[in-house]
Amino acid sequence: MKTGMLLAALTALFMGVGLAIGGPRGAVLALVVAAGMNLLTYWNADRIVLSMHNAKEVDIRSCPELVGLVHRLARRAGLPNPRVYVIDSPHPNAFATGRDPDHAAVAATTGLLGMLDRDEIEGVMAHELAHVRNRDTLVMTMVATIAGAISMIANFGLFFRGDHRTNALATLLAVLVAPFAAMIVQLAISRAREYGADRGGAEISGKPRALASALAKLAAGARQVPNPVVARHPATAQLYIVPALSGMFSTHPATADRIAALEEIAGTGSAPPPRRRSALDPHRR
Repeated sequence: MKTGMLLAALTALFMGVGLAIGGPRGAVLALVVAAGMNLLTYWNADRIVLSMHNAKEVDIRSCPELVGLVHRLARRAGLPNPRVYVIDSPHPNAFATGRDPDHAAVAATTGLLGMLDRDEIEGVMAHELAHVRNRDTLVMTMVATIAGAISMIANFGLFFRGDHRTNALATLLAVLVAPFAAMIVQLAISRAREYGADRGGAEISGKPRALASALAKLAAGARQVPNPVVARHPATAQLYIVPALSGMFSTHPATADRIAALEEIAGTGSAPPPRRRSALDPHRR
């Protein structure tokens, strides 16, 4: 119910921007566009996100260790085998997408695979499969798409004047407020879901300390290496396992709080020691 209400709020924001910029006709047009976007993202959520990242699908022949690891975790989670993708990017991160468990995909960057050891990668992939099992992936992708469209149409209003029925103040408010309001809705969805995926990832992998160690490494690495996809499409920031945006617009809970929760699950108050470089690193010789 909460998810439905949040998606309805995004659609209402979309209509509000259309009303402010184009009057009643603009609101109707925005509703039609929002409905079309909902349908488009429902059926093509995975393709949209993966194409943004130029992700390449790998199989058991081309990447046996990573694909085998994901398939083993999927069996533990009681899920169908998702498609597995690798993104050639130094930015260390991962995400899951797809409208349901039967059409799910998980993706990891080469930066992540080179930074983490096998247990940590297992924890990360288990986290992403928990998103799939919790059916978070469809909502997160739809929210990212619609929120991005709200920002786009609001910015569009800066360059075009409406007809005589368009109120200039309303247009200005729509341009300034709508993208921020859309981001607030994203935050409401994403922050709670990350805690749930961390718990699920710890359960699926059986290695909460490895996931905690991975979060620490990834958060530090993500701050140092920019994410070009988020630079172009800020609404995609909520998809990743660690924040791709910092400050007030971070779409995730504080990494330290997530690590503390995982340490509590593991029954330890100390962080795990660093491990050796991953054998899954595609650039390792």
